[in-house]
Amino acid sequence: MTAPLTPPPPPHERSSQPAQAPNNAWQLPAGAYAGPAPHDAAWDGTYGQDGPGMKTEVREAAVIAVAVALGGVLLGVLWWWLAPHVPLVGDVVDGSWVVYLADSEGEQAIGVDGTFTLLALAFGAVSALAAFLWRRRGGVPLVVALGVGGLLGSLLAWKVGIWLGPAQDVIAHAKQVGKGVTFSAPLKLGAKGAVLAWSLAALVVHLGLTALFGPRDPEPYQQSPVQTDPYGAPLP
Repeated sequence: MTAPLTPPPPPHERSSQPAQAPNNAWQLPAGAYAGPAPHDAAWDGTYGQDGPGMKTEVREAAVIAVAVALGGVLLGVLWWWLAPHVPLVGDVVDGSWVVYLADSEGEQAIGVDGTFTLLALAFGAVSALAAFLWRRRGGVPLVVALGVGGLLGSLLAWKVGIWLGPAQDVIAHAKQVGKGVTFSAPLKLGAKGAVLAWSLAALVVHLGLTALFGPRDPEPYQQSPVQTDPYGAPLP
């Protein structure tokens, strides 16, 4: 005599059982993150946002150029104040006034050019530092503004120093002070290349500050998490 067979469960009880995955199916461990495929990297939201916009940069560059150029007034005053005086003396030869150097071996004329160059280099470094502290980034408009502003500032300083210095008419000045009396020559910039010192110093200093302390370009993509199998091995 054999035992009766167990009848199968009713349909409603059979459907209530949760579906079981086959034994050979890969399953991710609990808490694992199924990240996107490598080619579907997540966008970090910052790539391409490297500035306030071209219009804003141009406006700021215009302000910087004007401010730097106006600094030439101060440079001209300092040049007139600090530059050495070139001594001249007047004399009468055959009834005509002549003017010549009181110290033919003096280096005062070289000192005039050197003073202007050193002051322009200092002004260039200061203007570049001020522009960097204001904007904290580089950019073509800013570089152009520093270069143009430095050149205009040097030209303005040149004119201001000449205007503040001794009279340009040395013959009239010699007649005024008298024969054999030493007087100062007008300010003269013999080395015309000195007007570029401000711009060159500003560009070099700003480039160095931007390279050392400027913002870095963000990574455009973030690396997605690695997918692993239940045993911890990375999936292909």
